[in-house]
Amino acid sequence: MFDPTELAVLRRAYARQVMFLGGSVNPALETAYAEVRREDYLGPGPWEILRWPGGYRTTPDADPAWLYADVLVGIVAARQLNNGQPSAHATWIGAAAPKPGEHVVHVGAGVGYYSAILAHMAGPRGSLTAIEFDPGLAARAAANLCCLPSARVLHGDGAAIAFAPADVIYVNAGASRPAPAWLDGLRDGGRLILPLTTEANFAVPAGGPTGAVFRITRRGDDFQADVIGPIAVFPCEGARDEASERALAAAFGRGGFERVRRLRRTDAVRDEDCWVKAPGWSLTYH
Repeated sequence: MFDPTELAVLRRAYARQVMFLGGSVNPALETAYAEVRREDYLGPGPWEILRWPGGYRTTPDADPAWLYADVLVGIVAARQLNNGQPSAHATWIGAAAPKPGEHVVHVGAGVGYYSAILAHMAGPRGSLTAIEFDPGLAARAAANLCCLPSARVLHGDGAAIAFAPADVIYVNAGASRPAPAWLDGLRDGGRLILPLTTEANFAVPAGGPTGAVFRITRRGDDFQADVIGPIAVFPCEGARDEASERALAAAFGRGGFERVRRLRRTDAVRDEDCWVKAPGWSLTYH
């Protein structure tokens, strides 16, 4: 088993690796990856590591060194629920770019590992609200994050539960529409990391992606949109509806999400100006 000094070196190497693989350049995020101990959030080992193809493989022992690679670790393996891939989160958190003193809301907190990374970036003057729908995972997150005085864990529907105005809202589940609570709760200049997915998201057919992540930045009553990239992720309870699902499926089928520049809280927009349009909202090209 690696000793504490060796593990510290492994964590620094892991942080550098996942930042490179995620295409993120953010010294504060790299430091958070190096200093937040993944084993503190995943429970005692051995752990289930997901490999594709082949499914889960159990680590030979409980040495935390197994966790410091760009791997998916099962948190409820029977349901294929995993602690997400570190490099992918490096991409998305890098796009959100939490700053010291900011309030970060993490929707779909799981066991709290990435919540802790977000809290690390917000620092002691900032605050974190972690929201988890699954009661078992919410309890684990609350236990894992109890040592962080700036962190608050809530069990409930992350698309509806009340929270204080946020500088960053980091959504870790696939929505078929932006929840009004997220747009209303975003401060001016705030960033919402919004994964929009179809029901076929895990299938990822050969024709192209069925999910994409957008960064929504609030400027007064205007919501600018930037595409971060494709995604495959579990659905977000409370932020899905059939009409939006059908509209998204058609939009992904047509392609062109890379050209999205704006989120509008209306569907009174010309079809030719939209990538997707559903009741009450749309993503447009300008």
